[in-house]
Amino acid sequence: MTSNMDREMILADFQACTGIENIDEAITLLEQNNWDLVAAINGVIPQENGILQSDYGGETISGPAFDPASHPAPAPSSSSAFRPVMPSRQIVERQPRMLDFRVEYRDRNVDVVLEDSCTVGEIKQILENELQIPMSKMLLKGWKTGDVEDSTVLKSLHLPKNNSLYVLTPDLPPPSSSSHAGALQESLNQNFMLIITHREVQREYNLNFSGSSTIQEVKRNVYDLTSIPVRHQLWEGWPTSATDDSMCLAESGLSYPCHRLTVGRRSSPAQTREQSEEQSTDVHMVSDSDGDDFEDASEFGVDDGEVFGMASSALRKSPMMPENAENEGDALLQFTAEFSSRYGDCHPVFFIGSLEAAFQEAFYVKARDRKLLAIYLHHDESVLTNVFCSQMLCAESIVSYLSQNFITWAWDLTKDANRARFLTMCNRHFGSVVAQTIRTQKTDQFPLFLIIMGKRSSNEVLNVIQGNTTVDELMMRLMAAMEIFTAQQQEDIKDEDEREARENVKREQDEAYRLSLEADRAKREAHEREMAEQFRLEQIRKEQEEEREAIRLSLEQALPPEPKEENAEPVSKLRIRTPSGEFLERRFLASNKLQIVFDFVASKGFPWDEFKLLSTFPRRDVTQLDPNKSLLEVKLFPQETLFLEAKE
Repeated sequence: MTSNMDREMILADFQACTGIENIDEAITLLEQNNWDLVAAINGVIPQENGILQSDYGGETISGPAFDPASHPAPAPSSSSAFRPVMPSRQIVERQPRMLDFRVEYRDRNVDVVLEDSCTVGEIKQILENELQIPMSKMLLKGWKTGDVEDSTVLKSLHLPKNNSLYVLTPDLPPPSSSSHAGALQESLNQNFMLIITHREVQREYNLNFSGSSTIQEVKRNVYDLTSIPVRHQLWEGWPTSATDDSMCLAESGLSYPCHRLTVGRRSSPAQTREQSEEQSTDVHMVSDSDGDDFEDASEFGVDDGEVFGMASSALRKSPMMPENAENEGDALLQFTAEFSSRYGDCHPVFFIGSLEAAFQEAFYVKARDRKLLAIYLHHDESVLTNVFCSQMLCAESIVSYLSQNFITWAWDLTKDANRARFLTMCNRHFGSVVAQTIRTQKTDQFPLFLIIMGKRSSNEVLNVIQGNTTVDELMMRLMAAMEIFTAQQQEDIKDEDEREARENVKREQDEAYRLSLEADRAKREAHEREMAEQFRLEQIRKEQEEEREAIRLSLEQALPPEPKEENAEPVSKLRIRTPSGEFLERRFLASNKLQIVFDFVASKGFPWDEFKLLSTFPRRDVTQLDPNKSLLEVKLFPQETLFLEAKE
């Protein structure tokens, strides 16, 4: 009996492998298989894809979905770890994946996000709205499997999360250019993708060249790939303007960004007749020996599929990876295309890029987003390669588990130059011990599967899986590595959360301190401005008072002396009431001008431009009278009482 802790681990592994998020559904399936994890996984994954695996010799039967009513579930057997178990309840369908597409058209990039249940035609409909190009005029290129139909479902193409495509419109004229020289210079800086088909072997190469490369350089590169000398190359697809091999690609009239070409070996008429005779002779020989070959194979217990596998492997000419590839991404593109052509489209999604980029994708992200890195090391000369790739690495359970939990990177060690290059990378990233381990592996021990876990200061190799394994053992070792990784990931998530919490607190404290400093500085600046304003106003007030005092003194000094009461000339006595209630009294000669009275009042601090002088009976504003008239003329004689009032 399994403990509760074991069942929790089994449940977590089962959900991770199958993608079933409903816990009740997952528990029901596990209970039907007595909590046998492997049996439950094998029972779910084959049925979701309409494929059943029998208990006899690993035979695979393709057909319609299984009907529990007409086919009762077989009794549990211990002879096979992966036996089909038919659940009584309907399996919960896997949630659709979201796929990201970046589509390039001339100088534009369009990002499209769709579920993998959509079709290629739906992508074209979105592009039709974005680019304003009719679907009938649009060729959507860049699929790893070659050209696809509009009705093709994306899920059937087994695409990675991120994809790059491009649109060709051969029926539409190119955009007009204001300057031919400017357009040529722009073309020289562009990169052209040449899709070159080798006619004899039906092999397709995707080669990138700059616009400044010459046609001669293209032909020399093709010679390196196909071993067809330049003088024997027979081309189809070059534009009519490409008349000279020294012409650069930008001037040759190639379609941008992609152009298709076909190359073959040039032969004379005599050679052609000889080759035809040889081919017809070979055909008769193969026809006469077909039956014997297959009879011999069955006598020795060799399966027909293995005979075809060995034959195709022996006749295979295209390498998995070009030798001395300058760009690891281009090498991985060829590896993925060749792998698909040999073993089908159901295979792990290989990461396209350098090993350092794979590290970045797997390890150098947030702890919750990290994954294990699986490195697949291929070797064409190993007798285990064909069986490992076709029966184990391409098994749907393995493909599903790898896609959910791993970043898978691949490399081909068949060529000595590529082997040396990988050992250098291995020594740099994993140390000399791991590099020496791989170096001492014999050819028949390949392929190898390295499981890498990123740690704080180094990268740890958790497991090295050799090619002589089974699907059950491979799955178990992947799960064991996943358990170790999950435990480490939980610690990393905890440490990262604590670190982020500390950083958030520090940021909040720094922000509060910064705001406090700004508030203090603003307060200080406001106080300084206020003090400066007060000082300025005080200075103005003092200047005004000094000016008024100077005016008052000058007026006071300019006043004529006050006449005595007994004087030969008539004297007028004025009594002036101030706004504060005090009285100013003075004698003036009746012949004095009214201006002298105004000056007297101003000398006492009441300038006539700020105050008005009023008489009582009759009430009148004396300041409105002519100041050059005498007191006698304005009837302020022999005495009068006046009062001061501030002007509005």
